[in-house]
Amino acid sequence: MSAQSGAAFLLKITDGSTPTNFQTVAGLRTTHMAVAGQAVVVTSKDSNGWRELLSGGGARSVSISAAGIFMGSAAELRIRGNAMSGALDTYRLSFEDGSTMQGQFLVQKLDYAGDFNNERSYTLQLESSGAVVAA
Repeated sequence: MSAQSGAAFLLKITDGSTPTNFQTVAGLRTTHMAVAGQAVVVTSKDSNGWRELLSGGGARSVSISAAGIFMGSAAELRIRGNAMSGALDTYRLSFEDGSTMQGQFLVQKLDYAGDFNNERSYTLQLESSGAVVAA
């Protein structure tokens, strides 16, 4: 199995149309995803001193962080609008092997930075709301 390209790890956002179309968030140089779960401990005196966890229990979440150069794309402007309004929106992560993950996310944080003679950059933090479906 060969290594997959990081350049093919794409963040996309719906354009709000029906049927749903996705636009790639332009200018991203780094993208990171973390899947987290909260364990439900069901240890009892019958556990013989070993911790036991409930399979499928607890809350799961997906966090996405990304950083890039602001290009002024429609997708970036939609993200900024979502950050300002606190609106949930549908996002999709696409991977080089063709698999995807899709779900509702909230813009938790959006930071912009820029130097006098350099491009304007941004960092983005998304948190899932509800199920994130892998395909």
